[in-house]
Amino acid sequence: MAMARTINSAAKPGVSPWLLALVVSMATFMEVLDTSIANVSLRHIAGNLGAGQDESTWVLTSYLVANAIIIPISGWLSSVMGRKRFYMTCVALFTVSSLMCGLAPSLGLLLFFRVFQGAGGGGLAPSEQSILADTFQPEYFGMAFAIWGVAVVVAPALGPTLGGWITDNFSWRWIFFINIPVGCLSLFLTYHLLQDSPAQVQKARETRKRGIKVDYTGFALCVVGFGALQVVLDKGQEDDWFGSPFICTFAILALLGILGMILWESLVVDDPIVDVPLLANPNLSSSMVLQFVVGFILTSTTVLLPQFVQSLLGYNATNAGLILMPGGLVLMMMMPVAGKLVTRVPPKLLMGFGLLMTAGSMFYLTGFNTQVSFEHAVWVRVFQCVGLPLFFIPLNTIAYGNLPPGKNNNASAMMSLMRNLGGGIGISVASTLLVRRTQMHQERLASTATHSYRPFVQYMNSRGGFTPHNLQSFYGVLQDQATMLAYLDVFKIMGIGCLVVIVLLFAMRRVKKGSGPVMAH
Repeated sequence: MAMARTINSAAKPGVSPWLLALVVSMATFMEVLDTSIANVSLRHIAGNLGAGQDESTWVLTSYLVANAIIIPISGWLSSVMGRKRFYMTCVALFTVSSLMCGLAPSLGLLLFFRVFQGAGGGGLAPSEQSILADTFQPEYFGMAFAIWGVAVVVAPALGPTLGGWITDNFSWRWIFFINIPVGCLSLFLTYHLLQDSPAQVQKARETRKRGIKVDYTGFALCVVGFGALQVVLDKGQEDDWFGSPFICTFAILALLGILGMILWESLVVDDPIVDVPLLANPNLSSSMVLQFVVGFILTSTTVLLPQFVQSLLGYNATNAGLILMPGGLVLMMMMPVAGKLVTRVPPKLLMGFGLLMTAGSMFYLTGFNTQVSFEHAVWVRVFQCVGLPLFFIPLNTIAYGNLPPGKNNNASAMMSLMRNLGGGIGISVASTLLVRRTQMHQERLASTATHSYRPFVQYMNSRGGFTPHNLQSFYGVLQDQATMLAYLDVFKIMGIGCLVVIVLLFAMRRVKKGSGPVMAH
């Protein structure tokens, strides 16, 4: 079937838009992979560079802070620099800084280059989403975003497995070096296949001609707000949240920065660096909330499931990662299926069904115990990964359906920001709940370990009496059971959250006539 393109296609004449979709997805895959691949290598990095474990966690935080700062302003940067130039600059910065991270002789220099790597990576996903939205007609959005979605949702699942394998068999430095050939290939193909539309070229030229007016106040508020928020999310549980003056200070900075940015950008400046007024579009604002849910569920479960099998079932990092691998393959297969279905089935129905499947997988996880098999854990993840594309693809299709002309860059920046925030908050919430619920269950279980509680006395007698060794063994069992119950609580809470979010689907409006057959009904 012939593929009609929009007049302002980002693909050069004679270039297949599908080829362009594959090309722009390459860099996103590497960027998203980098958000999780370093997690399993922190111990090796700390040991090799002579740093403490706590200090090494800034390898993750520095990247995520820079990422969070660049994403919301990437739409403005694309408009000023030209989208192709901005995108290639991001790819080049990400590639060069990856090389420097791999060569870094000290933790300080590694953190320095990770900031630049995060800044380069932050502009990739928003640019690619807007490229796809401008290249494909609405009836092809589903398939186009399916290709891009493979990179976004599969990369986090592969990151821990790939990072562990590289670190165990080579060196932690290779988790950065693998970005270099992909980045160089992406630059070469982008240069030859991508173009800015005449309207974009003209707009950028006119902007530069009359002088680029930088909203320094808005930029500063954005840096303070989102940078501080990312630090709070990444370091909160480690520093006991609001029991720490450090976290309290950054939380206040985040609140003041984000609120100040919203007020400043919506009420004061005429050419905002973050297009806050665009939130008045009901489809986009609803989609942003739901995109937050995608990031929350996908990222937190990708982190929780390997943690669960490692801490309670004794799996090593490689086997824990292998539990996620079949789910990643299912995601890859389901993405094009969801892309096809979105043109035949009302997106709201698909999204609701996808959320129900995801909720069902979370509730099914509440039936786990410390004897669960490898195959059982794999199939639960597979079941979950069948539902996510049915939610993710229609969501992105609806988000761009009713946008005013020329707003794709700004909208894609906001959608990417919400996905990243959802992931960061999801990990923080899940980690905090896990610690607090473990403490609660441990106290409850320990309260029954008395001579007046017959089952406890019978258990100890069956083990040979109240010897120090048996008491120590019992305490280990108690800790495992408390942790197990905490995981089940977190899974249940996330399942309930999926059901609650379905209500937001009713806030979405029908896509206007003339924008393609995709409807939000």
